[in-house]
Amino acid sequence: VSLGFALWGVLYLSYDWDLLGSVAFCLALNYKQMELYHSLPFFCYLLGKCFKKGLKGKGLVLLTKIAGTVVVSFAVCWLPFCTDMEQTMQVLRRLFPIDRGFFPFQDKVANIWCSLSVLIKIKNIIAPQTQLKLSFAVTFLSLLPTCIKLTVQPSLRGFKFALVSCALSFFLFSFQVHEKSILLVSVPVCLIINEIPFMATWFLLVSTFSMLPLLLKDGLLLAYAVTTLAFLSACVASFAIFEKTSAEDLQLKPFSLSLKGYVSWFKSFPKIIRSLFLLSITLMGVLSLLSAAVHPPQRLPDLFPVSVSVISCLHFLLFLVYFNVVILWDSKNSRSQKKIS
Repeated sequence: VSLGFALWGVLYLSYDWDLLGSVAFCLALNYKQMELYHSLPFFCYLLGKCFKKGLKGKGLVLLTKIAGTVVVSFAVCWLPFCTDMEQTMQVLRRLFPIDRGFFPFQDKVANIWCSLSVLIKIKNIIAPQTQLKLSFAVTFLSLLPTCIKLTVQPSLRGFKFALVSCALSFFLFSFQVHEKSILLVSVPVCLIINEIPFMATWFLLVSTFSMLPLLLKDGLLLAYAVTTLAFLSACVASFAIFEKTSAEDLQLKPFSLSLKGYVSWFKSFPKIIRSLFLLSITLMGVLSLLSAAVHPPQRLPDLFPVSVSVISCLHFLLFLVYFNVVILWDSKNSRSQKKIS
């Protein structure tokens, strides 16, 4: 439901229906607090539009309308719980149970904290309050470049990429993450699959693979295998993904031009990226088979879930770097601003 409301918000903003978009996202956020993953792109995009219109004229009017819409939307959603302060605090504690620490779930999540816990038992050496501050600081720093870029140069294209980048930063570095939270990244990736079909397909395959332990626990191995193969086949047939690995197809042309004089192997980048993709697919396939058919050693009962988590996390870190490079070196934003002004 929350993802549906968020998608309605994106759709409304794409038609410049900013107030309806604000209402839709407020409903998404109040239905599920995990929509905080998408909150900063919505905020920065709308704020950037107000700045571009001028805060002494139309921009100020738009900002006032959006602020009023958000306040009214939140008031309507929270009114039933605001009759008693204790009831309000109880709702907030259930929404943000910070006392549970980084690891409130038993399953292995493909984020940085669960991956690091293989080497460093974070929950044993860092207090929950310190964990909260650490995750906030790292998440904020990873979000900052994208949010600044989107505020200074608001564009619909940049907004969609920012939804992906910010949600992925939240997934990797934020507090209390569940495996299924990767869906909050996968949905906006689907919005840009037509622009970067190769990387979007690769990311969606990895995101499904990252939930393998959960899917096995729910007895969904066959569904996982069939839908993954069907999706890959559909992308190869529909988007010809293996033919779209040039720097231009991957939206890396501005970045490649800035590196042209320093990195000689960038001309071979399409061949390298295809090889890495095939290696990645092979690794995920082998690990999926091992997880389903082989019993792990008794001394290492979590060998396969942890391997899935760590490998997926490494993929996601590389994807985060990629999406940030695309956003920060995006030369199309300056042209898109004219439509907003």
